[in-house]
Amino acid sequence: MEARINLFESPTAAKIAKRFYNVASVLEQSPLPKSLWELVELRIGQLNGCGFCVDIHTKEAAAAGETALRLNLVAAWRHTTVFTEAERAALALAEEGTRLGDRGVSDETWAAVREHFDDDQVGTLVCLVSLVNAATRMNVIVHNPGGSYEPGMFAGLAS
Repeated sequence: MEARINLFESPTAAKIAKRFYNVASVLEQSPLPKSLWELVELRIGQLNGCGFCVDIHTKEAAAAGETALRLNLVAAWRHTTVFTEAERAALALAEEGTRLGDRGVSDETWAAVREHFDDDQVGTLVCLVSLVNAATRMNVIVHNPGGSYEPGMFAGLAS
């Protein structure tokens, strides 16, 4: 598979991609553990069929210390015993926030998120789910292929 277009070669798209990265760097400063938001990003990439995003977030989660077992079970998290209740709440929010057209975010999921996370963490999760969904959609539209990502390779985009 080859990408339809390199968004970094489009002046406008490159500026937007840089701003996306800068917004993501703010999320990295949040009180959420890196491994949690990588799991959330991985699940969103899976749901949106984004090989590029699945590649990135699998490798970044592994680099953050996530185990192969948990990474392999993210797609079936509801039917496993390896995720905490807080992680399960965050993954449910990721799924429902990605599939907004189905029914939106349920009151049950929202209550579970509020039970496990403070206001800053909840705000971070909402922004993370929204931002990653936008990024996965861009990558799927242009057919960015997965497989060649190396952890940290976008660090030069900041500023």
